[in-house]
Amino acid sequence: MTISIKVNGKSIHLECNPGESLADALRLAGYTEVKKACGTGNCGLCTVLLDGVPVPSCSMLVGRADGHEVTTIRGVEKEAAQLAKFLAEEGAEQCGFCSPGFALMVLVMKKELASPSEAEMRHYLAGNLCRCSGYEGHFRALKKYLEADRG
Repeated sequence: MTISIKVNGKSIHLECNPGESLADALRLAGYTEVKKACGTGNCGLCTVLLDGVPVPSCSMLVGRADGHEVTTIRGVEKEAAQLAKFLAEEGAEQCGFCSPGFALMVLVMKKELASPSEAEMRHYLAGNLCRCSGYEGHFRALKKYLEADRG
């Protein structure tokens, strides 16, 4: 099957198997920044934005993206680079495998929640798993990033 989607602002056509996940189709098309780990939509590593809404691309059939806009971390590089600076300063950027999904969720959270409490941040980001850390560095970085953005 052929689908038409816009990825990071660029219209493309993908030849894909109807049973293929969006994550697999994007990776085969060269969007290797889309990571895949659990294959069930539980870890957050495969997160992309579909029309601005975060979705687990590993558990979404590629056909559901037909006619929609997909944003990967490459589509928000400038904003993600600002967050990455804070993550690195707090020692939270270790292997980096979880970073694209985490960064996309943070950027959406920033748009949706004007001034989130720590509890709201933890709840919002609960589905993003990092095997390298205990998340405290992530949350310190996130707090500083949001404070700097407000200030």
